[in-house]
Amino acid sequence: MNRELIVNVNPTEISIALCEDKVLVELSKEQCQTGFAVGDIYLGKVRKIMPGLNAAFVNIGHEKDAFIHYLDLGTHFPSLQKLAASQIPGKRGLRLESMKLEPPVEKSGKIGDYLQVGQQIMVQVAKEAISTKGPRLTADISLAGRNVVLVPFSSKVFLSQKIRSGEEKKRLKRIAAGVLPKNFGVIIRTAAMEARDEDIEQDIRTQIERWRKTVAAVRKHTAPAQLMSEMSRANTIIRDSLNGSFSQIAVDDQAMYTDIRNYIRQIDPEKEKIVKLYKGNVPIFDNFDISKQIKSLFAKYVSLKRGAYLIIEHTEAMNVIDVNSGNRTKAEDNQEQTAMDVNLAAAKEIARQLRLRDLGGIVIIDFIDLHKAQNRQALFDEMVKLMSTDKAKHTVLPLTKFGLMQITRQRVRPVAVENVSDVCPTCNGSGKIEPTVVLDRKIENQISLLTEDRGHKYVRLVVSPYVASFLKKGLWSLRRRWEWKYKVRLDIAEDQSIGIVEVHYHDRKGNDLIKK
Repeated sequence: MNRELIVNVNPTEISIALCEDKVLVELSKEQCQTGFAVGDIYLGKVRKIMPGLNAAFVNIGHEKDAFIHYLDLGTHFPSLQKLAASQIPGKRGLRLESMKLEPPVEKSGKIGDYLQVGQQIMVQVAKEAISTKGPRLTADISLAGRNVVLVPFSSKVFLSQKIRSGEEKKRLKRIAAGVLPKNFGVIIRTAAMEARDEDIEQDIRTQIERWRKTVAAVRKHTAPAQLMSEMSRANTIIRDSLNGSFSQIAVDDQAMYTDIRNYIRQIDPEKEKIVKLYKGNVPIFDNFDISKQIKSLFAKYVSLKRGAYLIIEHTEAMNVIDVNSGNRTKAEDNQEQTAMDVNLAAAKEIARQLRLRDLGGIVIIDFIDLHKAQNRQALFDEMVKLMSTDKAKHTVLPLTKFGLMQITRQRVRPVAVENVSDVCPTCNGSGKIEPTVVLDRKIENQISLLTEDRGHKYVRLVVSPYVASFLKKGLWSLRRRWEWKYKVRLDIAEDQSIGIVEVHYHDRKGNDLIKK
């Protein structure tokens, strides 16, 4: 499978597209100004205890208070608090490897027994803020590397369930046992199967050093404060997904290109050459045919082959997907086989859409009714197989007697379809647009202003493909007429990401000539 990672950087956000065989399968958007990401560790202050929910709200500097449930405190919360409290200025700081661990947290206890209003606690972001909810926190802190996940306050070595070889299990456990200090445990990831002994050892040492720096940062800060930041979203995807099937990583920003290249040089120097800096004039997502896929794939209706289609509805409680055969049934005699063919094609697309839109919670799929039990079982087996590549935790249940399939899927980021929603650039959310028949008059007025009043001899118009075709149509096009009339050089650049009648006016360096 040919896999590509396309990274688009602009001043407000970073967009990362993961493509498999040129088909978009994952889309992530990281807001540059938020500074909150899953895996970040904070020193927070308890704002409110909620006995009825057995939970608390914690201020970590977000506009909305973060939420932590009693069960998210983790087994070793008292030991974590003891370690954090020892880092207060004036006290002799403890080291985890020399600590005597406190008694574990009881599973059926009350949060008021461990937290009080105003208390400072070390926490980690487990789920980003979504809609009206603040970030979800955990005090069961872990640090993820490429080959391992470090688990402080534990002494156990866990292995990924995908590691099945007995010899490999012995090797990995031996490596971990030889490096881990007292009171440190580790989860060995699937990627470690292909790693050398020294690479795994170095990964463990790196995570231990990150932990020590995080604990030491408690001494320098007062809540709320960030103690440790997870790496950028692009590097996180690379850390978790990089393997031999990656053909290239294309980036359109020099700083991000350098950051990613340096990271890959550390974890896999041989793959450093797959990182490419994109310098084309066309936007990077347009060049790799991603913009078109985003626009078509985030619609309510998703087309399948031969007339079949999906309808995807998002509600507060759940996501509902309806499978329709379209006009296929008119051309097929065997209704059972037709239903099976459509359902199998739909299952493949649904598995992709769940990753692409990052749909979480409960997903209900209304497949076309199947009358044979073996077909229903085959459809269930195929769905489980297709979902096996999804890294998010999920559960797939067999079809009910009504032909419904239920899937639960973990979501730690805001749903992607909300992330790609935007205020209409044409009407700015007002619901009203100017008639397109007067668009040429508006553009000409701006060109007149720039040339006759401001003295510009070169203007680049950045417009949608629709407007570009309109301006360049014919031998004596509008562009030619304006160039002759105003004695100006006009270049027209197409951009699929802007509004259909939106126009930007740039100089040769790409600077806006008319501020909005």
